[in-house]
Amino acid sequence: MTSSARCKTDRIYAEQAEKLPPCRTGCPGGADVRGWIGVIAQREKSGLPADEAYRRAWEIIVDRNPFPSVMGRICPHPCEDGCNRVDKDGAVSINAMERFIGDWAIERAWALPVMDEGPQAESIGVIGAGPAGLSFAYQMARRGYSVHVYEASDTPGGMLRHGIPAYRLPEDILAAEIARIVAVGVELHLASRIGGDLSLAKLRERHDALFLGIGAQRARRLGIPGEDGPGVWTGTEYLGRKKNGQPIDLGRKVAVIGGGNTAIDAARSARRDGAEVVLVYRRSRDEMPAADHEIEDALVEKVGIECLAAPVEIRRNDGHVRTLIVQKMELGELDASGRRRPVPIGGKQTEMEVDSVITAVSQEPEWDRLDQEAPDGARMESRLWAGGDALGLGTASIAIAQGRLAAETMQAELRGLPAPQPLSDHTVQTGQVKLDYYDGQERVQRAHIPTAQWLSQPDMEVDRTITREAFEGEAGRCLSCGLCFGCQQCWMYCNPSGYTRLETVGPGMYFSFDPEKCEGCGKCIEICPSGYLAPSE
Repeated sequence: MTSSARCKTDRIYAEQAEKLPPCRTGCPGGADVRGWIGVIAQREKSGLPADEAYRRAWEIIVDRNPFPSVMGRICPHPCEDGCNRVDKDGAVSINAMERFIGDWAIERAWALPVMDEGPQAESIGVIGAGPAGLSFAYQMARRGYSVHVYEASDTPGGMLRHGIPAYRLPEDILAAEIARIVAVGVELHLASRIGGDLSLAKLRERHDALFLGIGAQRARRLGIPGEDGPGVWTGTEYLGRKKNGQPIDLGRKVAVIGGGNTAIDAARSARRDGAEVVLVYRRSRDEMPAADHEIEDALVEKVGIECLAAPVEIRRNDGHVRTLIVQKMELGELDASGRRRPVPIGGKQTEMEVDSVITAVSQEPEWDRLDQEAPDGARMESRLWAGGDALGLGTASIAIAQGRLAAETMQAELRGLPAPQPLSDHTVQTGQVKLDYYDGQERVQRAHIPTAQWLSQPDMEVDRTITREAFEGEAGRCLSCGLCFGCQQCWMYCNPSGYTRLETVGPGMYFSFDPEKCEGCGKCIEICPSGYLAPSE
């Protein structure tokens, strides 16, 4: 039947049309979640041994993100928010699975894959060995460039190393994933602070292109009376000193100002120092930007949370912090962030007895040290790029994604190739997936050490990696949204045998389809559980 003849009928003709799953479009880095989970879930159909399937899955992850073990611990996993399985029995535990496969690779000392593009002539400089800088460095080194990373600290990692407590991210995990990046061919220049003799201008002369991946190390001030002086710490300062083993005397009662992840980390760390802690946040709990499970864990550790409250003054006695004056707030109209603006309630102030205050409201990069204005986009000028906190505060997953995208774009510019294109916006929605086809299966929950040990062993990691059995079982919960997973429904229901089973199979490759044999009954589209089959246009 010709296409013109088809147009004269009201029948529904099928086509195989791969679509994006919501886990991928929800990930800041566009991680191919369905791809790597599908390798695990369908390994028996594909005839893959477990070790080979695990290796392939891991290589799919590290193609875009060289930190799966780290991100499996600290990522707020927005990929799970849009998972179509939420409407059945809970999202697939993508984050816990990523942690498992990341740890599996570390235990087996797998090396990061490089691209077969040969050595490149250009030398690339990177300022900052945080997540953005290291992600960029990895992507350029694996493409054959000579990459030099300049880091002000004497250890690489940026906020991953200095700003995230050990109970969330153990030192050995971070060190292992950084070591793999260095092994690809990245040269680290530690204790190399930009400024003075080592200026940005000199680095531009030394290298053919530069990437600025500086972190947001400078904390923003509250701007209230009493803020200057002993007993007041910024969140990054406090967490950094703890990670470096430097003692801090917080006293018995501590107020932490802020509602983000740094504030939660500081509050939970202060509890581990034996302090009574109250977190003070000017909006409601619903507006807190910190990850929900981190807030819940803080409550388990008996961190108090005072919402709709803003600090207005720190009072001292003989120079020591004694009282925090707090203004009660209410929520007004929406502001530019999309959240309701906190508005003071006249005449309602309270006093909190405190010995220390930790401020964690925001941070910003030190652009003045580089003698450089803050960028308004990733491409600052020819062969000068920026990413991570240099473009605005965000999560480590955003920083890693920006580093990768800058590398791909710089590679295109240096080689005269087309610029990388964004993912399509054709995402499979819940209504396109036949949830009733899939068996119900309870979601794997985060495992953790007994809560009694959380504070008694302050540096012990709270969360545990899921078991291998749980990992493989959770992979089986993936719906494979928008891609064939070999259920055979189309093949069984097609009367004219328009579908032919392939000899070599794998995710998305189980059946070929001959549109000339299609009678337009639409049955295969109706019963396709993953939303892969669609009406032809």
